Amino acid sequence: MPHATQHADVATAELESALRGGPFHIALRAAIAARGLPLQRVQHHLSRHGVKVGVTSLSYWQQGARRPQRPESLRAVRALEEILELPEESLIRLLADSGESPSGLRSAARSYRSLVEASGVLDQLLAELDCPPDGGLHTLGHHERLRIGARRELAERESHHIVRAHRDGIDRFVAVHHGDRGATPELMRVHALENCRTGRVRWHRDTGVLAAELLFDTRLRAGDTFLFRYGVEDGTAGVSREYVRGFDSPGGQYALQVCFDAAAVPVRCHRFAQHSAAAPRSGCQDLALSGRHRSVHLVEPRLRAGFLGIGWDWE
Repeated sequence: MPHATQHADVATAELESALRGGPFHIALRAAIAARGLPLQRVQHHLSRHGVKVGVTSLSYWQQGARRPQRPESLRAVRALEEILELPEESLIRLLADSGESPSGLRSAARSYRSLVEASGVLDQLLAELDCPPDGGLHTLGHHERLRIGARRELAERESHHIVRAHRDGIDRFVAVHHGDRGATPELMRVHALENCRTGRVRWHRDTGVLAAELLFDTRLRAGDTFLFRYGVEDGTAGVSREYVRGFDSPGGQYALQVCFDAAAVPVRCHRFAQHSAAAPRSGCQDLALSGRHRSVHLVEPRLRAGFLGIGWDWE
């Protein structure tokens, strides 16, 4: 059965990668998939270990909508390590790696800034580009389109912005791209697609963060509106499983579209929201793949500060 063997090899590789780098919910989902156990069977095995956990809770854990926090839940995690034939402490370690105690674990969803603020990487890159914290632009509309390639990787991202200047003299925008774990930012390519041109580009290899200066051909005055579009070729990391966008302040409309290669179609997709980096995910909702174009999307008419994202599960 070469086809079945290939799927097993992919599942094993994804599990090994997730156990090394996390986050917890990705590792748990990969472990369950690698063992081929439906959640009802996982629940049954837990009950035989004297631990009671509902199927709904297990589903939330592997989606990242909730995280094990109570002592009984942490007992379940240790039992899961045995049931799923994982190394001892492998899942518990991923929970601890969030940097908080089990009673206040962070969600996996974080903005670009919060992903790297501990080391000051993003601040360093923005300083190198002489970019102030306030770029002088207010977002009226933002449409992002992601393409997931045949290797299940984040192949490219395209962004279309509609902005309004709130002070005189604005002539550029600094775009930030954060690749998936293992990304190589120096191999990424930034393309100025409409009403802008690429200026200086900076990156940080260890975190996979890239910052690119997009130069306008005009200086905006306060109240002026402007449209521009750019893209980032990535494809440098491994398997991609979700995309999260953070917003520091309220804004206009935001749309996120994720398109999948014909050779890499997920079994399910869902959207989610998060009020802050420390808050649990909420608003989880399944998204149906469009048939011919193999894409899903979300639209938020008026942005609030926080996080929005789309996640997907591989077979």
